Parts: sequence; C-alpha cells; structure tokens
Amino acid sequence: MKKLITVTLLSCLAASVQANPMFESAEDAIEYRKASFQLIRFQIGNMGDMLKGKVPFDAEVFKQRAENAAQLSQMPWEAFITGSDKGDTDALPAIWQDKATFDSKASQFAEYAQALAVAAQSGDKKQIAPAFRDWAKGCKDCHKSFKD
Repeated sequence: MKKLITVTLLSCLAASVQANPMFESAEDAIEYRKASFQLIRFQIGNMGDMLKGKVPFDAEVFKQRAENAAQLSQMPWEAFITGSDKGDTDALPAIWQDKATFDSKASQFAEYAQALAVAAQSGDKKQIAPAFRDWAKGCKDCHKSFKD
C-alpha cells in the first residue's frame, strides 16, 4: 500500500511540476525528490537482484526497469531548490556549496541510466552488467559527497 501511495504521490507531484515548475515550498521539493529516489531505489534493487541471481533474470522485466530508471534518473534534480537543504532531508550542504559538481554528478547518473536502458534492449546480461555497474557507481559517487 505504501508503494502505491508513493507512486500516486509522485504522479501527482510530477503533474504539478509540469504545470508549475516552481515548488510551493522547500518541503514540497524535499518530498518530491524523496519519492523520486524511492522509485529509483526500487528499480536498481530489482535489477540488481536479477543480475546477482537472487531472482530469475527476465529480460523483458529488466528492460522495463531500465526504461523506468532512465526516466526517473532525470527527475529528482529539479527539486534541489534553494532552502530545501533544511528540514527532513539527508542532503548535505555540499550540494549548494558545490552545485557545479553536484549537477555534473546528477547529469552523469542520468547518462548512465540512459546507457543502461540501451544495453537492456539487447537482453544480453554480458552487455547489461557493465552498464548496470556504471549506473550503480554513479549513484554511490553522488552519495559519498552529497548525502548524509
């Protein structure tokens, strides 16, 4: 039920952002990016489990997860607005102190996700695994510097 609520919430927030690119408050921005990251975490977890053999590899499901990841990996960054460093967030002040590096890492993360979606089209784990590792590394690289 919680996942359904998060998906519904993210859908509503995404529609709101498209209609009005400004968040009403820092809390709205934090909530939006948390929901985005939660959905990304689900994609990466399911794909990782398939590649590790914890669940059966299903090329079609993996392809869908990778396509989701490519879209979702573009979403959270717009919600790192001024003032959203305060409140219920694990975002470190370094994001706003070194915005250029943060934006570069965010962009690289999204590019890795796109490359994973392309690799997933092949259905070949030998092509998919390195692209997945790059994407996961992009996630970890950002966390090291910018997440508490």
